[in-house]
Amino acid sequence: MKGHIKEGMSVIDFGCGPGYFTMEIARMLNNSGKVIAADLQDGMLDIVRNKINGSGFENIIELHKCGEDNTGINEKADFVFAFYVVHEVPNHDNFFNEIYSLLNAVGKFYIVEPNFHVSKSEFEEMINKLKSFRFEIIDRPKIFFSRAVLVGKTGNV
Repeated sequence: MKGHIKEGMSVIDFGCGPGYFTMEIARMLNNSGKVIAADLQDGMLDIVRNKINGSGFENIIELHKCGEDNTGINEKADFVFAFYVVHEVPNHDNFFNEIYSLLNAVGKFYIVEPNFHVSKSEFEEMINKLKSFRFEIIDRPKIFFSRAVLVGKTGNV
């Protein structure tokens, strides 16, 4: 993630959970840009709300509750980060199509999945599906106990 997120960007932290990465992304943006902390669970968003209260990041972090079958986000983003969450999404076709439409022309989508839960073949299947939605592989970062891929829109990588 580091090196890909720059000041002024709009970033979606999809499946933000308790906001660990949300806060780090906000630091990387250096109070110039926006983080949309998106999660399905109200409890997780409440934890993030408590973390950002008084942190100085209230002006750049927006909390967003996702729907059961879509993100419900209507804004374009420069970067979407999904840590240990894509395997939980019930319909990858709909999800990848929605993420593609949310990204601006040169936007990037970074997926990290747990290798103890998502097999190598399942992850490769996910990558092939991403390719079918006009995503192109930029990098396959090595992350401890994880499988990761950074993709961008085809033709803009």
